[in-house]
Amino acid sequence: MFALVDGNNFYVSCERAFRPALLNRPVVVLSNNDGCAIARSNEAKALGIRMGHPWFQIRDEWPDAGVIALSANFTLYGDMSNRMHAIAAGMGPHQEIYSIDESFLDVSGMRDLVRRGHVVRERILQWIGVPCGIGIGATKTLAKLANHVAKSADRKPGSYPADLARVCNLSSLPASDLDAVLAATDVGEVWGFGPRISAQLREAGITNVLHAAHMDPATVRRRWSVVVERTVRELQGQPCIPLSPVSASKKEIACTRSFGEPVSDYNGLMQAVTEFTTRAAEKLRSQGSRAAQIYVFVHTSPFRKNDKQYSQGTVVPLERPSANTAELIASALRGLRVIYRSGYRIAKAGVMLLELQDASLEQGELDLLTSSDTKDSTRLMSALDSINDRYGKGTLRFASAGTQHEVRGWEMKQERRTPAYTTDWAALPRALA
Repeated sequence: MFALVDGNNFYVSCERAFRPALLNRPVVVLSNNDGCAIARSNEAKALGIRMGHPWFQIRDEWPDAGVIALSANFTLYGDMSNRMHAIAAGMGPHQEIYSIDESFLDVSGMRDLVRRGHVVRERILQWIGVPCGIGIGATKTLAKLANHVAKSADRKPGSYPADLARVCNLSSLPASDLDAVLAATDVGEVWGFGPRISAQLREAGITNVLHAAHMDPATVRRRWSVVVERTVRELQGQPCIPLSPVSASKKEIACTRSFGEPVSDYNGLMQAVTEFTTRAAEKLRSQGSRAAQIYVFVHTSPFRKNDKQYSQGTVVPLERPSANTAELIASALRGLRVIYRSGYRIAKAGVMLLELQDASLEQGELDLLTSSDTKDSTRLMSALDSINDRYGKGTLRFASAGTQHEVRGWEMKQERRTPAYTTDWAALPRALA
């Protein structure tokens, strides 16, 4: 038996937890450089604002709707996510953190699951101010579906029975009630059926989840794939996707950004590539890996028709797999020097760490180079990470990233970002005497 705990409109909910004035208002959280909507409140959804809707269109189409736009504050969202998942862990003994706002839990053998779900939900709401929906089912796919029912019944009264709002346990429903819920749910809501598969299923007359649950798995496998077959079996109550308490290590790690302003000079690109490599190296060490290659790229904006267009990237192999930020930066800048061309307004750059391997793997070789002191390098990177984790990212940085006081036009536009309330002492509100 599985439960899925999912924060409602998570980014917006995190903002509302510290700004109650945003309640009952149409709110959107914008992507990097304040480009488009990546999270919407229910009020914003009711206006017709879509995911990915450009902000300039929202501003022009709903000038009198009072839409409030905020820049993404990922530092705040990440910390609130950790707090929510820690509280949600009380739902069951084993937890898989699936995304920043979702986690699966094993609740097998537990009693009164709906009551337990309501207790955990109220605890999350009271302790950190984030509302959530909880879905319970015999498989992860059914738990995901139950979560959709719980949220829809709460947000759209009448779409499902009222007693399924906020916490929904599909396994506890009588067969006739379960069939009614599945029949009322579009096939496109099934976790694992993407837009293309959903369209093909509708063409075949499979329009709702009840139809999909009654499909023959062998036929599904022959016509579509083993992945679709697995989803159908999960809808029939046969667990095919196990809980994974430990997240699998990433095979590639990328850090890319669109610039707040186009960059034409090499110094600006050097700073940006250094910053991106530093962030990627931190992620690399956090999962206990090393990289054998690094890919660096730059390109202009295809939307700036009057600008000369340029796009180029290159892969730089490392002498040996490394997680040392200095070595990764040196390799990335070698690649940047190869692909840099003056006279172009670069709109985006990035790095990607490739051929990752476990840091515990060591290749036996003669230690002929003084730079191969792995033990000292590991201690240095550990100290660097500890200081930046305690005092804030960028407290210690490599010189090629520039100083904290330099104006760096390549940095993202975040004109509407709220303070990092939970991770920065200086951001705490001050009471007036």
